[in-house]
Amino acid sequence: MAKAKVSEYVKVAEAAEILGVSQGTVRTWAEAGKIPMHKNPANGYRLFRRNDLETFLQAIAQPVNRVRKAK
Repeated sequence: MAKAKVSEYVKVAEAAEILGVSQGTVRTWAEAGKIPMHKNPANGYRLFRRNDLETFLQAIAQPVNRVRKAK
């Protein structure tokens, strides 16, 4: 697999903008393992690959089966 370019990574603020949620939500999802996260070894910043964010958006955009109420 080819090594990812630096430009393929975004910080929390840009990830939040891409996903349409708050920065806190991005951090929570990352810590819970819902979004793949990398940490910059030099400063500890959370980094997210754009491709991973797009994949996550596609996964959560899938329709869910609705539970119908019994009459």
